[in-house]
Amino acid sequence: MDAYLTHLTVERRLAVNSVESYARDLVLLGRFAAGRTAPIDSLSRADLEDFVRGLMSEGRSPRSVARAIACYRGFYRFLVIDGRVTANPADDLRPPRAWKTLPRYLSVEDVDHLLAQPDVSTPRGVRDRALIELLYATGMRVSELIGLRPADVNLEASYLTCTGKGDKQRIVPIGDEAARWVREYTRDARRQLLGKRTSARLFVNARGGGPGLTRVGFWKILKGYARSSGIKASISPHVLRHSFATHLLERGADLRAIQMMLGHADLSTTQIYTHVLEQRMRTIHDRFHPRP
Repeated sequence: MDAYLTHLTVERRLAVNSVESYARDLVLLGRFAAGRTAPIDSLSRADLEDFVRGLMSEGRSPRSVARAIACYRGFYRFLVIDGRVTANPADDLRPPRAWKTLPRYLSVEDVDHLLAQPDVSTPRGVRDRALIELLYATGMRVSELIGLRPADVNLEASYLTCTGKGDKQRIVPIGDEAARWVREYTRDARRQLLGKRTSARLFVNARGGGPGLTRVGFWKILKGYARSSGIKASISPHVLRHSFATHLLERGADLRAIQMMLGHADLSTTQIYTHVLEQRMRTIHDRFHPRP
């Protein structure tokens, strides 16, 4: 397992988050093998099918199980190439249909309530307002947001450069409101939060810990503001990413443009948002057809 993770990191050059996800999937497989008192490289196709059924019965999402199966296919393929096993038992293991449910997103009113929560009379509040404004304005992944450097953001030209999966860079436009709060944050609040510390990151911790904000740290910040705003729906940074894409589509944005802004490698990934297009078609039909 360690050799495979090293292969993913060094030779395949996968992103750190992807390798961590694969490591978690392999730990689950290792526990399953230990429960059967069998080496992990001796598991059969029937064993793996039983394991996958167990994952699905635990309530894991189809996408999560599909990612795990992709991990196991690659893992056993690696073992074959490395001469550790003679055949790949996961070669034709089938994943479930991915993402049967629609992505969760906030209404525009809920986003407004969320953005109004930070106390912008404090440096921490200005930072938090800038964080949430920028996330909603760009649809970035949380890892891309916290990984931003000051030089990545061009406020004069209203765009930023972010580094996504596979170290691929893309340019994303910034709206005036988000640019205003990022400018407000960089003008004075960032220096106050850093104190005597230095950081290569744009968004920094308020106190203690490292000089850069973490994914867990931002998740806690967002959860706290969601509670204070009275939003009852479960919220995460990814829900704001879904809200960004959904609200753009509702207002007529092109799906291909949204794909580029989100950093999706394939348009089929962006097509999870076509529920918005379907709703719009129904509305147009009801409004304009002579016999609704």
